[in-house]
Amino acid sequence: MADSTLTKVLIVGMGDLGAITARLLVQSGIQVAGLKRTVASGMDESANGDIEMIAADVTQPSTLTELQSLYLDMIVYCIAAGGQTDAEYKAAYVDGLRNVLASQVNNSRLKHVFFVSSSRVYGQDTLALLDESIPALPADFGGQRLLEAEHLLQTLSCGTTVLRLSGIYGPGRLRMLNLAKSPDHWPKQNTWSNRIHRDDAAAFIAFLIHQVLAGGTVQNCYIVTDSRPVPQYEVLSWLATQLQMPKPVQLPVSAGKRLSNRNMLATGFKLQYADYEAGYRTLLPPTPD
Repeated sequence: MADSTLTKVLIVGMGDLGAITARLLVQSGIQVAGLKRTVASGMDESANGDIEMIAADVTQPSTLTELQSLYLDMIVYCIAAGGQTDAEYKAAYVDGLRNVLASQVNNSRLKHVFFVSSSRVYGQDTLALLDESIPALPADFGGQRLLEAEHLLQTLSCGTTVLRLSGIYGPGRLRMLNLAKSPDHWPKQNTWSNRIHRDDAAAFIAFLIHQVLAGGTVQNCYIVTDSRPVPQYEVLSWLATQLQMPKPVQLPVSAGKRLSNRNMLATGFKLQYADYEAGYRTLLPPTPD
């Protein structure tokens, strides 16, 4: 097995997903550099100061020159767009990824690049269980730009993996929990929904990095989601029951898609939160005595 203490990984985007991934890698002895737009003086990114922080803007190549001298072994690109517009998506995912990759053209050490994409690339409504063998058919600008960014990896000579995450939830990501408290604002359409707990998403990224270091087989694309795609109203109704809130009349499922995590689990990775009940139980407010 490769000596992980000699391995250096760059996490591009130190939001909560990037920071948790970085913490897991540092704990296993891997050197980590983290890139984000602004870095506060003395900043500690959830790993006792063991992360080399770099302040840079992926949309501005002139700020990325420091990356050329880092001698990176792997890159995890997991930024978030600054807004829900085509321009923001193009800048963050397409232009930003292209700029980071361009900084590594002379890096012969680079073994693998992971790009955190989204199941938004699957725009189709279908009852079939979608897996990685089904072509992505984006239905909006977001899915189109993410797929465009994914295609950039095909130009690389090193290993690459696209991670198509479903809806991320967890601490600080409480949209469904807050929506369950407001029955009048529930969606007018009951669609299929898929999700992954933030901690499981980070753990899977770290798991794959160790697979690469061990010389194991890592595929070029994984759908990253839990084991239970369900109608959105089922999740909201379950949460409303836990919160002792009223529930609107149930609607039949009318759109959406179901995602398979078969290939993800075939790696040997074990989910901590296999379904929404397991994950959301940890986020619910404590029950009064």
